Amino acid sequence: MKITLLQTDIRWGAQTDNMAAAAQLMDAAPGADLYVLPEMWNTGFVADAPATVHEVALFWMQERAVALRAAVCGSMAVRTVGGQSVNRLFFVKPDGNVATYDKHHLFRYGGEDQFYEGGNERTVVEWRGVRFLLCVCYDLRFPVWLRYRGDYDAIICVANWPDSRQSVWHTLLRARAIENQCYVVGCNRTGDDPHCHYLGHSAVIDSRGVAMAEDTTERPTTVTADIDVEQLRQFRAKFRVLDDRDNFEFAT
Repeated sequence: MKITLLQTDIRWGAQTDNMAAAAQLMDAAPGADLYVLPEMWNTGFVADAPATVHEVALFWMQERAVALRAAVCGSMAVRTVGGQSVNRLFFVKPDGNVATYDKHHLFRYGGEDQFYEGGNERTVVEWRGVRFLLCVCYDLRFPVWLRYRGDYDAIICVANWPDSRQSVWHTLLRARAIENQCYVVGCNRTGDDPHCHYLGHSAVIDSRGVAMAEDTTERPTTVTADIDVEQLRQFRAKFRVLDDRDNFEFAT
């Protein structure tokens, strides 16, 4: 499967401009099976979710999925019917099917918990023979939540991960790949918002912790890699470290 990460410089609150920039990157990298956008790719990391903004962006994702004959994945701030705000990751398929995941771990240090409600359910999406576990930014720090349960081949992590913690991003992408014997797809933004500077460094990591493709330019760009699920299955079957995991019950 060919995966392309869209490392965008998100303009604060400028949804139309952000959609146009993402479309330009997509058009410059044709032929992928999956396009991945950063966390809150359409607005930047806003403190409160506008009531209907995400609906326009979701329709755009659906249109792009159809036009590209590929899945499109990215998170947005969403106001739910009950009036709560969630940081929701959308996985949009060209047949119209949409899977969602609400960010579980809210970034208290940055005040995210003051504006958003955390989700309590993991989401695994199957697409063209690959099973993807969805997660958002801060979730990457929590290995129990992301632990392989025999249910996925790759983790998708979309992020607004600032330059002050860039080395942590680099380390955790590899740690989650190694400990779960899976691919990790990490899509981070670049540029600036009113609070932070972002370097990008989006990457696709293999099950040994090796970068198959990685950005080092710190600018808006695409990162593309081909992942091989059959090769992953053979590696898991040969090097059976997952059989020796500790057993414990999961709680949310």
